[in-house]
Amino acid sequence: MIELIITGLVSVLVGLGLGIFAGWLFRKNTAEKSIGSAEEEAKRIVENAHAAAESKKRESVVAAKEEVMHIRNEVEKETRERRNELQRLERRLLQKEESLDRKIESLERKEENLHRKDSEVEQLKEELTQIVGKEQAELERLSGMTSEEAKQLLLKRVEEDVRYESAILIKEIETRAKEEAEKRAKNIIALAIQRCAADHVAETTVSVVALPSDEMKGRIIGREGRNIRTIETLTGIDLIIDDTPEAVILSGFDPIRREVARIALEKLIADGRIHPARIEEMVEKAQKEVDQKIREEGEQATFETGVHGLHPELIRLLGRLKFRTSYGQNVLKHSTEVSHLAGLMAAELGVDIQLAKRAGLLHDIGKAVDHDMEGTHVQIGVDLVKKYKESTEVTHAIEAHHNDVEPKTIVAVLVAAADAVSAARPGARRETLETYIKRLQKLEEIAESFEGVEKCFAIQAGREVRIIVKPDKIDDVLAPRVAREISKRIEEELEYPGQIKVVVIRETRAVDFAK
Repeated sequence: MIELIITGLVSVLVGLGLGIFAGWLFRKNTAEKSIGSAEEEAKRIVENAHAAAESKKRESVVAAKEEVMHIRNEVEKETRERRNELQRLERRLLQKEESLDRKIESLERKEENLHRKDSEVEQLKEELTQIVGKEQAELERLSGMTSEEAKQLLLKRVEEDVRYESAILIKEIETRAKEEAEKRAKNIIALAIQRCAADHVAETTVSVVALPSDEMKGRIIGREGRNIRTIETLTGIDLIIDDTPEAVILSGFDPIRREVARIALEKLIADGRIHPARIEEMVEKAQKEVDQKIREEGEQATFETGVHGLHPELIRLLGRLKFRTSYGQNVLKHSTEVSHLAGLMAAELGVDIQLAKRAGLLHDIGKAVDHDMEGTHVQIGVDLVKKYKESTEVTHAIEAHHNDVEPKTIVAVLVAAADAVSAARPGARRETLETYIKRLQKLEEIAESFEGVEKCFAIQAGREVRIIVKPDKIDDVLAPRVAREISKRIEEELEYPGQIKVVVIRETRAVDFAK
């Protein structure tokens, strides 16, 4: 039984081995067939690729040959065109050369004619010289004078005639020029004043703040005066609390600080809470408001006058002039008016209008900080515009508008004239009575200090001074010189707005009595 089982197992194992071997042989044959077909396919693809490459190569060679032929045809065409153009230029050059040759020949013939004529002219000159010499000798013999003596006599007579006629002509020209200049100047100034109108605000060194009741005065003063001391310390302005009903007076030289104090105090009164911390807060707010208002006023002034491109700091300084006065005249309004006047006069004279307006607007810029810096407002203004890169024409106009230096440009003269017109306009400025009387007295004292002056009268509110001189000491020739010397002395020693007219009167009276 066991042997049968073993025999069966051996038979199974032998069958399995034969099956495995038969499968291996089958797979081997199948793989060899696949490899063979793949190699054949690869050979076919390679052959097709070689054939396509050869075809492409032949096509490329044909296209390249066609392109070369096309380029060669183009080059030959361009060469033919250039050769034709060169031939045309060559023909033109030959024609011009022939034309030049003909012109040269013509010029040579003309030159020969000129040489011939020159020789004829020289010959005629010699003949004329001989004739003139003979005539001159005959004239000298007949007149009994040499030619030099006759020339001197003739020149002397001509000189006398010309001197007399030139004196008459100069007098006529001077008279006509004065009449025309005066008429022209009056027309320009009248037109400028007519076309320019500006509002002027009379301001003082004090501001008044209204109170709702007198009880508020005690709250402003505070316990032991701490509130009023805080306000004065922060603003630099003196508060005057007196018997004036329902009012507090703010006194200070600096108008900007006074404005800050006024706004802060009005805010404190409206708020009702008055103590040092609140005062400090309100003063800070008021300072910001005033700074904003200063910028707006400066920008408005540049907008009104049409002056653009100013440095922001110059615009801010212009705004500060809103709070500055001169003889009661608001300096910003005055500067705006001067800008308009200078521009109008420049337009009449054909001068640069924008330059005249710019110089007129900036002419008093130094007054914005003259209480903080050393020097006159003219010098301060010159330094400021130089610092902010204004032109030399504007700088010179500012420097010369009070005749600190001699005006060298028309714009400088126009700005000085516009400044005088704006300041001298009736009602534009005011003076205290005491200053006004002192100015008139000083004016009369200067005139009376001159020798030969008999009486002196200041009239027209100090705009004119009439001087009566002694006729036996000052004649008609000396009178104009006395007027000039008095005018120069007034300019040197007296400060005044506008201009002062000096009139010297000389009168001779012959008196007799019929008995």
